[in-house]
Amino acid sequence: MIFASDLDRTLIYSKRALDELGVPEGLILVPVEQKDGDSVAFMTETSYIQLKELANQSLFVPVTTRTTEQFKRFIIFEQDIRIKYAITANGANILHQGTMMEEWSNQILNRLKRESVTQTELLSILHREGVCLDGRRKQAEGWFFYFLLNSLPSNSERKLIEDLAAKSGWRISVQGRKLYFIPQAISKGNALDYICQLEGEKSVAGAGDSLLDWDFLKNCQYRFVPNHGELAHKLAHVTGGSTSILTTNCGVRAGEEIIQDFHQLRYTNPIFLL
Repeated sequence: MIFASDLDRTLIYSKRALDELGVPEGLILVPVEQKDGDSVAFMTETSYIQLKELANQSLFVPVTTRTTEQFKRFIIFEQDIRIKYAITANGANILHQGTMMEEWSNQILNRLKRESVTQTELLSILHREGVCLDGRRKQAEGWFFYFLLNSLPSNSERKLIEDLAAKSGWRISVQGRKLYFIPQAISKGNALDYICQLEGEKSVAGAGDSLLDWDFLKNCQYRFVPNHGELAHKLAHVTGGSTSILTTNCGVRAGEEIIQDFHQLRYTNPIFLL
């Protein structure tokens, strides 16, 4: 069985996310990411132990908007928790045993040429329509870009940006103070479907906190959503068919709850016992 999960603000929490969402007193945290020699992201000790067990018993697929370089900062996937596949750059890349699957990335590149305007053209359109974003622009391996915002756009500004992006073959997502611009062809869901075809399996359970995660969650039979994220606020408008479970906890404890729910499914639901 395949369990697919977003990482940041779903299972794993940066220092910024911990400061923003809080950490219960006395909770033991385990560092899971290092940058320049410093520990910069964490899970609860219980989450870490149970994720390791889960990865040994099932096909666990990390699904992230991070670049491949950023993903490789996670020390847990270099040490205790071995993974067969990982989806990075929001679905533009698939790693198999740590190596990029060039065939998949080439498929995405060909779709981009057909379906979306270039980044330069999109920025020109936004500028022409009076959109001014207060923040630094950063690239994600050339596949897409995002702004580290000093201030968030108003609801009306966000709607304008969303509409302009959609007409150009792009979409947006706001995660914390990051505003992502991602081509429509780049999708976590398409990448996960590709892995499922390779494995001859279905993705039966997934977790994620943003609208970008809905691309793969919508095809999962069970979906776990942290109650603090972008997707939780939209859940009533996008769900249907399958079972969506909103966590009781928020922040790092939500990540722990999700992994425990994964385990509960494995032992109680007939589809996992076949």
